[in-house]
Amino acid sequence: MMPLPSSTMTQMWATMGSTLASFMFVWAIIRQYCPYELRRFFEKYSHRIMGYFYPYIKISIHEFTGDRLKRSEAYSAVEAYLSNNTSKSAKRLKAEMVKDSSNLVLSMDEYERVTDDFQGAKVWWVLSKSVSPGRSMSMSYYPEQEKRFYKLTFHKKYRDIITESYLDHVVREGKEIRVKNRQRKLYTNSPGYKWPSYKQTMWSHIVFEHPATFETMALEPEKKRAIIEDLVTFSKSKDFYARIGKAWKRGYLLYGPPGTGKSTMIAAMANLLGYDVYDLELTAVKDNTELRKLLIETTSKSIIVIEDIDCSLDLTGQRKKKADKSSLEDETKSSKERIKEPKEEGHGSSKVTLSGLLNFIDGLWSACGGERLVVFTTNYVEKLDPALIRRGRMDKHIELSFCSFDGFKVLAKNYLKLETHQMFDTIQRLMGEVKMTPADVAENLMPKSPQDDPERCLSNFIQALEEAKEEAAKKTAEEIKDIGAVKEEDDDDVQTQENKDVQVQSDLVGNANVSL
Repeated sequence: MMPLPSSTMTQMWATMGSTLASFMFVWAIIRQYCPYELRRFFEKYSHRIMGYFYPYIKISIHEFTGDRLKRSEAYSAVEAYLSNNTSKSAKRLKAEMVKDSSNLVLSMDEYERVTDDFQGAKVWWVLSKSVSPGRSMSMSYYPEQEKRFYKLTFHKKYRDIITESYLDHVVREGKEIRVKNRQRKLYTNSPGYKWPSYKQTMWSHIVFEHPATFETMALEPEKKRAIIEDLVTFSKSKDFYARIGKAWKRGYLLYGPPGTGKSTMIAAMANLLGYDVYDLELTAVKDNTELRKLLIETTSKSIIVIEDIDCSLDLTGQRKKKADKSSLEDETKSSKERIKEPKEEGHGSSKVTLSGLLNFIDGLWSACGGERLVVFTTNYVEKLDPALIRRGRMDKHIELSFCSFDGFKVLAKNYLKLETHQMFDTIQRLMGEVKMTPADVAENLMPKSPQDDPERCLSNFIQALEEAKEEAAKKTAEEIKDIGAVKEEDDDDVQTQENKDVQVQSDLVGNANVSL
């Protein structure tokens, strides 16, 4: 094929230029003098005609829908997905702090175009914005905001893959990314009489920033590993709980002496799973109805905590037998009399019952939401009603007892950065003879001044163990002495009773001889 002469090429470009100029002039005239409704009519039908020949499909996901009062969940999920998956490929990015996020989030800027691949299908994402017609001529003091939206483009042969799998994948991944990046919160409930009428929630919150982890807890490695595996398995068992027909929740009972790390365990659980924490104060709950309302307002991926439940309300005793019916009636009468006494408005005692708490944990209302842990702590597990802590309500019972040598080594590594030392053998021997809580061990290992080096801290700890050993020995000796004294008193009482019996028998024999 012979190349075109240069004069012909010049003439062709001149003709094309004049044609484009004429088209732009006509289009400007149409935009200025043609009514907006007529232009919309032509655009609608031109898009319809182009649809027969255009092989690509477009899906728009708008930031706001309806009355614009709430941001679209789909838009937020897409934004999180693209910020995580396309921030490395996009050339123009914007950085912002999203609400409830603890990290700076990078996302694609307006009109930036990125590609994504899914099961062999290639798609394109573009962040666009639209302005309502006539906004530039509006004299309103509050002009309408620009409407932003993501536009997804893909070939029509991938319609089934995109609509049935890809969009679900994007939303699911985006929600997980948002949960991972959000600021976790610590909630507490307030007494009902303090709720203002305008308040939308019964819970108050602060940012949850507790640094506890399982790595820093003074626990035996086997017990620590078992708890972690149990928690991780629960967090990944949504389909399993749905298949067996149970609400996606699990109960944990933490019990042991004070200072053994029950509250620290809760913080470590929340940090491991990335859950929020709801610290429920039962004494501030007016009745069972209010308790259900509090449950409804909790979110998924959370831990509901009732600490020291044996001290919270009168829920710890065994259920009364029928033999105690009369005493129960007397207590009921006295309680009714107390109710009749005048009280300050809103300051009455809590009327939460054991039945209400059981329904809160394991009843129909417990199924609202999902992926939720319920944790009770107590210092005296034997005081709790068996119905409250049975399996199915408190599924896993975890005893947190006195510090073992393995727990001491964890604390020594945390506080003194020591993994081994020549004093460890002495400490191991003494810890086998003395009971000491992790809180006491940590306090003795903590440096109190700049001059407290690891050697000095370990020496102080050994001294504390020896003093505790002496105190325990002294206490044991006193107990033995008291037991011996009680035994001697019992023996004296027995001897006295025997002497009385012998005297009575002698008197009876003497009286019998006199009668004869």
